[in-house]
Amino acid sequence: MKFSMMAAVFAVALSFAVSGCKYSSLNSGNKGAGAGAGAGLGAAEGSDVVSTGLDDSQEGPLDGAGVGDRPFDEYCTRCTDVDFAPVYFGFDSTVVPQGEIGKIDAVAQHLDSNADRVVVVEGNCDERGSNEYNMALGENRAGIIRNYLVQCGIDASRIQTRSFGEEKPAVDGHDEGAWALNRRGDFAIYQK
Repeated sequence: MKFSMMAAVFAVALSFAVSGCKYSSLNSGNKGAGAGAGAGLGAAEGSDVVSTGLDDSQEGPLDGAGVGDRPFDEYCTRCTDVDFAPVYFGFDSTVVPQGEIGKIDAVAQHLDSNADRVVVVEGNCDERGSNEYNMALGENRAGIIRNYLVQCGIDASRIQTRSFGEEKPAVDGHDEGAWALNRRGDFAIYQK
């Protein structure tokens, strides 16, 4: 399982070097269309997915505190007037399926319309794998969503990430039905 994750990360890094950013059309206001239309986020060119064109080194830490700030939940109020659908991932994957991208777009539109709001992207995993592996996988899932939000024009200082690994399941269970619902990225919206 660790080897396949490393191979996927290598493939994504290689695609960054070869293809560059596929979402340049997002910065011109055409969200969700352009060269990446019909594809998802996070894998190599030529597959059914495309990269965000960003890597973790360009955007600062992805370990919860965001761009040098303390966690939003320490000084902001959690918003209860909005509830965004989770983004679901495949097994052992950081690839955002095409059908899930609209969920991230909805969060980007909300943040764009509400400059006084910020988001914590929470990465989650199913129960399979070691705790350490699942924490890293959850962080990578949150990071790929964060990078897409930045590509949509949301300032990186308004986005923090947190990984819960397998510690915060949405559904209890030990079968594919439960695991599929636990492999996700959640959005916690806060008011400054």
